[in-house]
Amino acid sequence: MEAGTGRKRPTIRDVAAAAGVSRGTVSRVINGGHWVSPEALAAVEEAIRTTGYSMNQHARSLATGRSNSVAFLLTEPQHLLFEDPNFSILLRGAAEALARRKMPLLLMVAGTPEERRTITEYITAGHVDGVLLISSHQGNPMVKSLLSHAVPTIACGVPMGYEDAVGFVSADDAGGARKMTEHLLSRGRTRIATVTGPMDTPGGTMRLRGFRDALGDLYDPALVAHADYTRQGGKDAMHGLLAEHPDIDGVFVASDLMAAGAMSAIRETGRTIPGDVSVGGFDDSGLAATLDPPLTTMRQPFERISSEMVRLLLEVIDGQDPAAVTLPTSLVEREST
Repeated sequence: MEAGTGRKRPTIRDVAAAAGVSRGTVSRVINGGHWVSPEALAAVEEAIRTTGYSMNQHARSLATGRSNSVAFLLTEPQHLLFEDPNFSILLRGAAEALARRKMPLLLMVAGTPEERRTITEYITAGHVDGVLLISSHQGNPMVKSLLSHAVPTIACGVPMGYEDAVGFVSADDAGGARKMTEHLLSRGRTRIATVTGPMDTPGGTMRLRGFRDALGDLYDPALVAHADYTRQGGKDAMHGLLAEHPDIDGVFVASDLMAAGAMSAIRETGRTIPGDVSVGGFDDSGLAATLDPPLTTMRQPFERISSEMVRLLLEVIDGQDPAAVTLPTSLVEREST
């Protein structure tokens, strides 16, 4: 009985009768739609809607051996989940993509060794069917652990050291950095510096590569400062660059959050943006448009990244080989350059 109605809860038998198909066909639709014709699929979906049938997820999990849920695993300190807007956008996009498939998304943060141990035990116990791995640094033990336990995993960004073992979805980091640097050059800037992300991340290494490729003979390693994708890190790196090289007239900062810090440093030294120093960022996650002046940046297709990660992960969960997707970025010009 349905609670409070006195009516019997609709069953698979009811759905099959309404759709004019077998119960086996209904079961295949419920479990992913494999080996079902488009006509039968449409009929069953309509019958589910009209009968009001809903799956008993606990029973389905027992029958299939799956949890019907996915983990969003952030391997960074917890405070970055709230400080860096990129993570919340990816989280929302992944949750929406999974909601369309009636699958919940579990947020997990593993920024410390203790958190990694606890989460590894939880994941490998079968509480989730797969993992969306966010912001993994080279040498991160979580990747090795997930692989050793054969946990279906898709990474956001190139999983450095595991490119042939773990599928991933990445923005074109090198191409985007090259385009931004070329944009700064087109503005007549000749002493262009960069603030990179950590060198153990794909964004750190690939964006530096694109910057260097665009400058060619103008590249000066002394104008490279490394930071940690935080606002304070960007500010400190920019202060250091300006102290050593006061003639800097342009800077490519490898994330918008770091660019916000770099812009503060530029103003604190009495310089104007873009009059004295043109500033370009990378992300366009919402922060860039709110800065003063609004930041020219490279837009990552975050919603597409999220949806592609979910698509590739579900393929791996279904037994397919892991795949990789690289998506283009686009230049968004604002007043900072």
